[in-house]
Amino acid sequence: MQPLKREPTPNDGAPSFVLMSWVFLLIGVQLVVDLVWDKVQGDASNLHLGIEALTGGISFILALRLFRALSRRNHTITNLTSALLASQQDADRWREEAAHALQGLGQAIDFQFERWHLSLAEKEVALFLLKGFSTRDIAELRSTSERTVRQQAQDVYRKAGLSGRAELSAFFLEDLLLPSAHE
Repeated sequence: MQPLKREPTPNDGAPSFVLMSWVFLLIGVQLVVDLVWDKVQGDASNLHLGIEALTGGISFILALRLFRALSRRNHTITNLTSALLASQQDADRWREEAAHALQGLGQAIDFQFERWHLSLAEKEVALFLLKGFSTRDIAELRSTSERTVRQQAQDVYRKAGLSGRAELSAFFLEDLLLPSAHE
């Protein structure tokens, strides 16, 4: 499992919550200092003092709201990171538990291909068909033409005594999809 990496948040040109919070907080502090200074000097009107008090209060409120939003965002990020880590651990556990079964399935498929006397190219094509790749995709992956892949697929079906891709998949998957004994 790869360790979680904290991706930097994309900068869309908008200032961050932290920066905006500090700006509003500094504006509020500056206004309070100015208010006190004006009151001490005694040369400010009540309207002037009221406007500064209102502006300072709004700045403090905005700063607090932004700090709370930042806190909630960090809490959400922490929860999502924990959930992601748990999901990654579940996926890793499943891979470990399924590795033995998948290895056995791979060996069983190889054994069946040998029984059908498939050539190496036909085995590759059959595996890609089982994985759901299209004829075009298989041709690209194997650096051959689609016509060649179609011919090799037909050879696989003929040697296996199957009518096509659906029967090829069903041959290997039918027993895997049986209902469990406790159902």
